[in-house]
Amino acid sequence: MSKTPDVFATGRSFNEDEVKGKTVVVIDVLRASSTIVTALSNGARGVIAVEDMGDATRIAQNLDSSSYLLCGEQGGEKIEGFHLGNSPAEYAPEVVKGRTLIFNSTNGSPTLVRCSGAKEVIIGCFLNAGAVIDRLRETEREILIVCSGWKSRLSFEDMLCAGYLLQQLIGADLPDDAPDGAQLASALYKQYGKKLVKSVERSNHGKRLAALGYATDIPYCCTLDTVSTVPVMQDGIFTAAR
Repeated sequence: MSKTPDVFATGRSFNEDEVKGKTVVVIDVLRASSTIVTALSNGARGVIAVEDMGDATRIAQNLDSSSYLLCGEQGGEKIEGFHLGNSPAEYAPEVVKGRTLIFNSTNGSPTLVRCSGAKEVIIGCFLNAGAVIDRLRETEREILIVCSGWKSRLSFEDMLCAGYLLQQLIGADLPDDAPDGAQLASALYKQYGKKLVKSVERSNHGKRLAALGYATDIPYCCTLDTVSTVPVMQDGIFTAAR
């Protein structure tokens, strides 16, 4: 790692050329990152992230109906006609094992698509943070951390997760020349990281999910280092890194 990773606050806060040649970690704590990590750890064959429902339908038409599941949400709710929504609780082994998931969400999947020009794209969250950090320590490339945010706005929980990754990767105190995005993420985690679940429950996105009936997803998505799966993109498909 050549220098402190920069942190982009939303999936729209960067030019797509900025990711080229770099290792990019995409974070969407609530809930795309957490859901994809859970699905792959529970035996899903792979995940194809798409920007919209039209792309999902076109890809599905070229696959055997028994080999894939249409997954995702818009505005927090499962898309009509899709097999699964975006709650990690839906992605049990008996549901996803051996299946390719075509995944569309409000914030996470468009961000993943925008980052697809990077040399390496990794999906990170609190669940697999330790495994992601281990992988980042092995790279010589410049690292960027991209928070998905919410409809082009900063999401508190994504920046908290970025701060946790930085703290574990570099330490509690960043160097003086660390980028502003990294400094902000690190400061947020220092302030709120000790009460992670309560802090995320109070966030805008946490309150939205609770109002939709998904409050139980929040403590799950805020669990630290319980999964060793690191989703990495190869040929447009996210699979568990070996």
